Amino acid sequence: MKITEYSVEKLWDPTGILSGDRYEFIIDIEVDVEDELYSENGIYIKLILVVEEEEVRIAQYQLYERVTEKYLDFALEDDELEEILQFCKEHYQEAN
Repeated sequence: MKITEYSVEKLWDPTGILSGDRYEFIIDIEVDVEDELYSENGIYIKLILVVEEEEVRIAQYQLYERVTEKYLDFALEDDELEEILQFCKEHYQEAN
């Protein structure tokens, strides 16, 4: 899996109910042709990152096909999730 493009936006909680900060990432990925995630149309990950004091974690994520915007019912493997989390930790402050 290779990250090709991304965007990040800080989400605002007008109610003040949620603790910490939330960031929405849209991450375009390139996967190998043999990977079950592969699509000719491209794949992207939409995820919510939570930053609370010293804890940074992925609250949720979904995979979508780029051209059709079709939801893909797949889960990332643990090592892929760790790679994505590390990437988000390095880039979430760009939204501030």
